[in-house]
Amino acid sequence: MNTLTKILTSRMMSFFSGLLLALIWSWFAYRHLSNFIETTSWSSLFFAINETMVVCFYLFRSSPSSVSINPFDWLVAFIGTFTPLSLRPEPYGILATGEYLVFLGIFLQALSILSLNRSFALVPAKRVIKTSHMYGIVRHPLYASYILGLTGYVLRYTSEVNITILIITLVTIAIRVFREERHLANDCTYHEYMQKVRYRLIPFVF
Repeated sequence: MNTLTKILTSRMMSFFSGLLLALIWSWFAYRHLSNFIETTSWSSLFFAINETMVVCFYLFRSSPSSVSINPFDWLVAFIGTFTPLSLRPEPYGILATGEYLVFLGIFLQALSILSLNRSFALVPAKRVIKTSHMYGIVRHPLYASYILGLTGYVLRYTSEVNITILIITLVTIAIRVFREERHLANDCTYHEYMQKVRYRLIPFVF
């Protein structure tokens, strides 16, 4: 194990990345809880709760047996993780019923996180490979549910900034899907899993 790998998998790196995520999440949660108090918009409250769950699972994730040391992977993970926390409630929405997509996305994301449990990761890394429950339907149910929830959020709270954040996040998710599979495909268990579960995000489509 070289020096860079030791640094990236160290407890110090884990601590500081978790601290940064917690700080940004605090501001994100404050904005959405304030919006819920002002407008009683349940999508704001549930979206904040959902992101809280993501942060908690990240903070208590298990140690990886391998992790990508490619700077590009870390950059994409950083952008894809922290950019959505810049989303903000807006008074206008092109589709108010987008709120229901938020609820559906949050529900599916909760199931995906529970299926993943402590194998949660931001950068391509190998922990205990999950192949059951939500991961028996598609290979990346967490990303799929996140796309659904974010899309519903932007439909409900529409602005140029939120649309831009959505596009950036979708691009990073697409990159992360392929980069993670490239990292994990060297494991025979995951290779067999890819043959069994054929679709990445949408059953029978992709």
